[in-house]
Amino acid sequence: MIQWSIIGPLVVYLFLVYLLAAYANRVLSKSGNFLEEYFIGSRNMGGFILAMTLVATYTSASSFVGGPGVAYKMGLGWVLLAMIQLPGAWLSLSILGKKYAIIARRINAVTINDILRARYDNQWVVILGSISLVIFFIAAMVAQFVGGARLFEGMTGLPYYTGLMIFATTVVLYTTIGGFRAVALTDAVQGVVMMIGTTALLFGVIKAGGGISNIIESMAAVDPALITPAGPKGFLSKPFILSFWVLVCFGVIGIPHTAVRCFGYKESRSMHRAIIVGTFVLGFLMLGMHLCGAFGRVIVPGLTVGDKIMPALTLKVLPPVFAGIFLAGPLAAIMSTIDSQLILASATIVKDLYINYVKKEDPADIEASLKKRQGIQRLSFITTGILGLIVLGAAFNPPNLIVWLNLFAFGGLQAAFLWPLVLGLYWKRANAQGALASIVTGVGSYIYFAASIKRVAGMHVIVPVLAITLVVFVGVSLLTETPEEKTIDLFWGDGK
Repeated sequence: MIQWSIIGPLVVYLFLVYLLAAYANRVLSKSGNFLEEYFIGSRNMGGFILAMTLVATYTSASSFVGGPGVAYKMGLGWVLLAMIQLPGAWLSLSILGKKYAIIARRINAVTINDILRARYDNQWVVILGSISLVIFFIAAMVAQFVGGARLFEGMTGLPYYTGLMIFATTVVLYTTIGGFRAVALTDAVQGVVMMIGTTALLFGVIKAGGGISNIIESMAAVDPALITPAGPKGFLSKPFILSFWVLVCFGVIGIPHTAVRCFGYKESRSMHRAIIVGTFVLGFLMLGMHLCGAFGRVIVPGLTVGDKIMPALTLKVLPPVFAGIFLAGPLAAIMSTIDSQLILASATIVKDLYINYVKKEDPADIEASLKKRQGIQRLSFITTGILGLIVLGAAFNPPNLIVWLNLFAFGGLQAAFLWPLVLGLYWKRANAQGALASIVTGVGSYIYFAASIKRVAGMHVIVPVLAITLVVFVGVSLLTETPEEKTIDLFWGDGK
């Protein structure tokens, strides 16, 4: 049965998103530098916008659908595991933020691969990095599309495919016409919506369960392991917890759509404010949503597919109108992740591959010519739209638990980018041969380990993969030539 009382608030929310996209498109049309405005928002984000776009980009279908779905099965141990993500915003901005902002302005970088191109001066580093980014982004975006469609299906009564089309059309359209500015503005709104939605649902769940103490007792009656750190069957072993910290916390600094946020803030004060705000908001969202999933085991018992717990809980504990408002929360998380990945994947294809290696033109020359600029605008819009359609097609055959698909994409991006980005910023001896060997080894070994081995000594495969790629990167760099002096000066000198 279609829930019109839930659909109403959702329509209002989606209309607001379209208005923000229209505003961003007006700014885009007046901008003197299309590439910088469309792909990085002209580098003028304040602290609050930076914090919210960073958090909104990081939180996703896994945070609001997949993660709580696993918490429903695993209990409070998974909630504890989810809180490992707390320092994510602090790590990204403190390790990458200031230096990236300086270098990005020196070389007019709008993508992560612009940094790699300047640091390593090797086309294969950029090309393989670009291909890896697009492939793993598509996998990550499929997980987000599936999560959004399942929310529509579970809460509104609309068929899965109808929800998928509405959700995908909204995200692809506003990202395509508004670019990075639309992404950042909607992320800020979506961050606020996520906070409100999380608060409302958590309060409703605790009230429906008769208080936290009563819920914990009921969980123990269902399965005592649900209130232990290890979870049922000892699933959450210490090696897995350690490796999970690498995957979803430390490794976040190697996620391109998180790192690129460091290009776009106005000043150091904005970055410092974003660290404080972002850490608080991220921690609150992770704790609130995963607690809802774990507590849902006694509120809505008997679910076979954990991903369905959030829509089921919402309909169970909230009045229809408030349920519609809450639905905007997880949708906001999912939309804000997709739009960031979509705009960066588009930038990778247009800027990193087409302009640099097919067109072989200086971006400044393109901006100086109205005809060339209009051509790049059309190509950017078309590329963004086509990528959205590809992901939409893949989402028509969804997996059962989207959290694993999303984590697979997370790991793949880290395997490709973590050491080339971090060592490129902080180790002068890092060179193109080391970076290239790291990318090839990282992506190849990650796919093999994920497909064939699953876990190594109880750990997620990302740990041995990152250890292998670190050794390869350092070893190859030390055995080959040192970087040119102009590169060292660009990254460690005054850049002149």
